[in-house]
This record gives sequence, structure tokens and C-alpha cells, in this order.
Amino acid sequence: MQKAVFNMEPFTCPSCIKKIEQTVGKVDGVRDVRVMFNSGRVRVEFDVAKTSADALQDTLVRLGYPVLSKKVS
Repeated sequence: MQKAVFNMEPFTCPSCIKKIEQTVGKVDGVRDVRVMFNSGRVRVEFDVAKTSADALQDTLVRLGYPVLSKKVS
């Protein structure tokens, strides 16, 4: 398992959290998604054999949430 933290603009509504958690959570290989509302961070734990941090970033961007930076560990 690998973890990625995506830094984004702070979120403005609780529905953003639900939309991100549901959509990113459905990506094959994603084990856990946590949205930190006030800080604008999204933490994802995923299986590198099934997806990548770049693919997850693309998913966030397609949802309309630009990623300012990411950290993968």
C-alpha cells in the first residue's frame, strides 16, 4: 500500500467531501480516502499494483478540483 496527500484549495462545501470520497473511493485499488475540509487536503491509501498517484490526481482534476501539489509515501 502507498499513501498520497493531495494539497488543494480549501473546500467551500460539505458536498465536495462526499463527491470526492465517493468517486475516488470507487477507483480500483483505493483502500481509503480522507478529505480534510479546512486544510484542503485529500489523503488516499491505495494499491500501487492497481492505480497510481498520477491517476488519482487526474480523477480529482476531472471532478473539478485542481491539485496544487502532492506528496507520495
